[in-house]
Amino acid sequence: MNNPERFLCEAIELARRNVETGGRPFGAVVVKGGKVIATGVNEIHLTNDPTSHAEMNAIRAASRTLGSPLLSGCAVYASGNPCPMCMAAMRMAGVEEVAFAYSNDDGEPYGLSTAAIYADLAKPFAEQSMKTAHVPVRPDGRPHLYDAWQKKSVQKA
Repeated sequence: MNNPERFLCEAIELARRNVETGGRPFGAVVVKGGKVIATGVNEIHLTNDPTSHAEMNAIRAASRTLGSPLLSGCAVYASGNPCPMCMAAMRMAGVEEVAFAYSNDDGEPYGLSTAAIYADLAKPFAEQSMKTAHVPVRPDGRPHLYDAWQKKSVQKA
């Protein structure tokens, strides 16, 4: 990791400024090649979008900056422990490194821990708090959805 303390301090400062404007204490910085290419803060208070987390907003900005959904070679520095959604998004984008300054244990007394969500997601679907079911519907007369996508993708290439 390239100078994690510097980038974590930057993420924390973003979070502090976000608190001053009514937001939650979360900031994130995306770094590639030792340079900050994008930042984000938690904007749920502005957007009413439950996915508007600092890491998600930084990932979105980095993808726009790079012109790609793939963030290989990037590291994310976050003020707080990324939630499962953010962690999954970083994995799907190919982020290679993640560091955070405040842990779930640090956030627990303030209602800012996602440890319970991590624990719930580690269980089989049938044991999780949110009902989840695989219902293999295939509309009659329609091509398999994934086959149609693959054929369309091959035509573009």
